[in-house]
Amino acid sequence: MGRRRRLPRRQLSDAGRAADPQTVAVDGFLSRMKTRTLRVWSWVHKWSSLVSTVFLLMLCLTGLPLVFSHELNHVLLDEAWAPADPDGEGLNLDQILATALSRHPGDAPAFMSFDEDRPVVNVTSRAPDAPAGQYNFQPIDQTSGAPAPLVAGHPVMEFLLRLHTDLFLGLPGMLFLGAMGLLLIVAVVSGVVLYAPFMRRLPFGTLRLEKAARTRWLDWHNLLGVVTVAWVLVVGATGVVNTLATPILAYWKDTALGDLTAAHDAPAAVGEWASLDGAVERARAALPGRTLQFVAFPGTDYSTDHHYAVFFHGDTPLTTHLTTPALIDVRTGELAAVAPTPWYVKALSLSQPLHFGDYGGLGLKIVWALLDLAAILILGSGLYLWLAKKRRTT
Repeated sequence: MGRRRRLPRRQLSDAGRAADPQTVAVDGFLSRMKTRTLRVWSWVHKWSSLVSTVFLLMLCLTGLPLVFSHELNHVLLDEAWAPADPDGEGLNLDQILATALSRHPGDAPAFMSFDEDRPVVNVTSRAPDAPAGQYNFQPIDQTSGAPAPLVAGHPVMEFLLRLHTDLFLGLPGMLFLGAMGLLLIVAVVSGVVLYAPFMRRLPFGTLRLEKAARTRWLDWHNLLGVVTVAWVLVVGATGVVNTLATPILAYWKDTALGDLTAAHDAPAAVGEWASLDGAVERARAALPGRTLQFVAFPGTDYSTDHHYAVFFHGDTPLTTHLTTPALIDVRTGELAAVAPTPWYVKALSLSQPLHFGDYGGLGLKIVWALLDLAAILILGSGLYLWLAKKRRTT
């Protein structure tokens, strides 16, 4: 008789475990749990995607031209223009404000901003009975008070921006789109979870081009989804933050600026306001070395009912988007406070340009546009896969 061949100790152990009915039951339970977990993730991915796909496609399609909004506005609204009196002293801010309000009697001033490359002051005002979000925008030649060409935004671009921002529904539209952004984040996370076991069977990036059309689209959907996952999460998260702009600013006014309003009983009428030009000079003295960006008048989202809010920004690509307001008492013209914005307002200020890739010049915008096209393909292919599967099962 030959010698009986002994199995290694590990194989004997494995063989014993395999023969153990209790071990077999545990392994079967874990396998069923894993399958059940994947089914739950699959359900989450399917419905979070389906509920939001149409709106996300709209956001991607409208967002594509908005990435290049500065460049497109420059082309669409480019108009040769020179100031009427380039060597003159120019009008002060009080005279410019009076000029703007005289052209729209009854309007309340909302904002005043300043062009960087020409002597033009932009005055935004609103009629008392105007619908929410509807303003009168006047670019004014600071050298003469004459109207200047509009370079704020082409009507088509403004239409796309409103559609992309709030569906022309104001705050309810913004919050609804924010909810769609949250569903996008859920869909991305669940998609990554589902892609992990898929990668164990096939090498990363495999495209089975010889298979049926649905399989090919599935491979493209998975590949584009995992390659763009970081960008989609960034754009989705910043989009959600942007939709919360109104409640974020309202909370800031009620908390950080609440003490400044407690001393006043009622807002002052426009005719009782102190000199705007003097207010800006006091604010400039309180924040030296910074660039004047815009003025928010009393009663707007960026100010209180009792103060001019004069905003300044830095000069680097990052600090350009971080503003600090000096609050000037509208009755006395005296400095009330320099109010550094809290972290949540800074997050809002930084998320708005990041959402459109407006940090690194034209190169980053091109990258953003290519990734946006990839997102459109992901959404379109996901919708196709669901329709093809539904058609096959019916």
